[in-house]
Amino acid sequence: MIDKRVSGADEAIQDIPDGATLMIGGFGLCGIPENCVDALVRKGIKDLTCISNNAGVDQFGLGMLLKTRQIKKMISSYVGENAEFERQLLAGELEVDLLPQGTLATSIQMAGMGIPAYFTPAGYGTEIAEGKEVREFNGKMYLMEKALHASFALVKAWKGDHMGNLIFRKTTRNFSSSMAKAGDITIVEVEHLVAPGELDPDQVHVPGIYVRRIFQGANYLRRIEKRTVAIG
Repeated sequence: MIDKRVSGADEAIQDIPDGATLMIGGFGLCGIPENCVDALVRKGIKDLTCISNNAGVDQFGLGMLLKTRQIKKMISSYVGENAEFERQLLAGELEVDLLPQGTLATSIQMAGMGIPAYFTPAGYGTEIAEGKEVREFNGKMYLMEKALHASFALVKAWKGDHMGNLIFRKTTRNFSSSMAKAGDITIVEVEHLVAPGELDPDQVHVPGIYVRRIFQGANYLRRIEKRTVAIG
């Protein structure tokens, strides 16, 4: 048995250097690796390229790294809830690659599967297609998109064991389970860290072979990205 436990977020991210490319798991604010993001802020790592479905919100999630100007480039699909992101983008202070959400998800999946590129109809005829190879299949035009890789993948799971086997809950699987397979080094924080043998193998979403480090997370805020209420 390989015990992959570390003491916490600061030890888990201690070898992430300036200029690293990171995948940050979660869907909106659901299931983001809050402890790892806090540790990145404390360490002050700079010039990061972050691959994430969204850019967090002001004062939370990746919004904290944007506030401290630690992110050089964002590769995302939805960024509409962060005023600081908008300010940096419009001021030319932040590089941004916006991808259709399905393209972003598939590019991450392809990296985890060892497939370097694939063809998709999404984005054909738009600015996204500029500079990309285009081919026709069965009378329909497709763009070639490349897999997205990262030196480190930071994800949060609901439950994991000492060997790195992971179980996610509901929408938190949308990007995190793929990112866990696509990073060169995958770092995982969990709500519940259990001993080997306590997880039902049939329920495991990501096997421990993909995980390098795992730790018990704490103090999760579970923020709501955009609260909507009905009256009457």
